[in-house]
Amino acid sequence: MTDQMIMNLETHDGYYFEDLHEGQTFVSVGRTVTESDVVGFAGLSGDFNPIHMDVVTAGAGVYGQRVAHGVLGISMATGLLDGLGLFRHSMIAMLGIENWTFEAPIFIGDTIHLEMSIASKRLTSRGDRGVVRRDIEIVNQHDVVVQGGRINVMIRCRNVAPRQGA
Repeated sequence: MTDQMIMNLETHDGYYFEDLHEGQTFVSVGRTVTESDVVGFAGLSGDFNPIHMDVVTAGAGVYGQRVAHGVLGISMATGLLDGLGLFRHSMIAMLGIENWTFEAPIFIGDTIHLEMSIASKRLTSRGDRGVVRRDIEIVNQHDVVVQGGRINVMIRCRNVAPRQGA
């Protein structure tokens, strides 16, 4: 059984540094992008560009309909990641986003999911945590990758011996 199938938050406390290995993959559930998502994000961000908000203007544009904000896609990706529960108890910090690309538009009504693979990991000099490089793709209901990149995080180790003098 693959890691993407075994996640049950009632019986699994998530992943720590030593539980992960390069090439390991995880897939989230789907989430449909709604009108409320786009309108709420516009209010939060202050981005009321007609491509997101105006049916007539966007309908006459390149895509023929309104497009969700690109950064809304990244925000939804972090939510889909959290929904997996993988790092709920081990996450220390997000360290950065690398090479994020916007491959195709996300439209209102699209159902997206997240596919994540562990690209690499390294233990820090402290020895009680590690840096994990995660390759992320947001995929729509047509199996089209709409966004993707790398999100690096620092997570705790599960079993850490007490440090001398601590």
